[in-house]
Amino acid sequence: MKKYFSRRYLCIPYCIFLIFFVVLPVIVIFYYAVTNGEGEFTLNNLSAFFSSGYAIGTLLYSIAIAFTVTVVCLLLAYPVAYILAKGGIRKNNVLLLLFITPMWINFTLRITALKEVLTAIEGNIAYYPFINTIIGMTYDFLPFMILPLYTTITKIDNTFSEAAQDLGADSVKVFFRITLPLSVPGIISGVMMVFLPAMTNYVILDMLYNSTFIMGSLIGSYFSAYDWHNGSMISIILLFIILAANFVTDRFADGNAGKGRAIL
Repeated sequence: MKKYFSRRYLCIPYCIFLIFFVVLPVIVIFYYAVTNGEGEFTLNNLSAFFSSGYAIGTLLYSIAIAFTVTVVCLLLAYPVAYILAKGGIRKNNVLLLLFITPMWINFTLRITALKEVLTAIEGNIAYYPFINTIIGMTYDFLPFMILPLYTTITKIDNTFSEAAQDLGADSVKVFFRITLPLSVPGIISGVMMVFLPAMTNYVILDMLYNSTFIMGSLIGSYFSAYDWHNGSMISIILLFIILAANFVTDRFADGNAGKGRAIL
């Protein structure tokens, strides 16, 4: 009998890892979400979330923080990525490395240093919780927005811009009609890498002004109180929100891919 090795076998360790550390935990969380303390099926955990003003307020506040952080990161990261990719700067890889280097420093040290800076500027950072949260999360997530934008813009063929200029388009029209549409995949990738973690990253809030008013900490508070059922239900709701966001962005990316092909 002839033995042969297929490259498909290389995915077996990854599949095993997914089953034990992704699929099974999600099944356990789903079980607790739809059961009560006696193990009986119930939807009371679901109704409890949507009937709780505190839970809904936490969700809306988390979305507001995540949206604001994403917009700020995008506004800051796009010019940086564009200049690094198309600015003709020598050794732009070195400059890119300088933007990424802070990520090599321990997260706790970086946020602690930022807290000291904000305290020196503001005196009492508890007076500006929302603004300081935006600053802290932007500081933490900005490289995750720069990298996909830089990678995408770098891959845009310069001949498209040159052809548009030959046809009479100025630099503004070239940017909005050529560069920006073709960089949408990088924008979407950066948005997903920033928006979703920002909804649940309560560590920055705790370190800056000892607040727990965000989805991640709300889930943690239920589990800390050994209320796995309500905590699991909130986790499932958040999971569906994330899946919905992924679905919308994927459809948007596919639509822009078609527009990009039409432009070309």
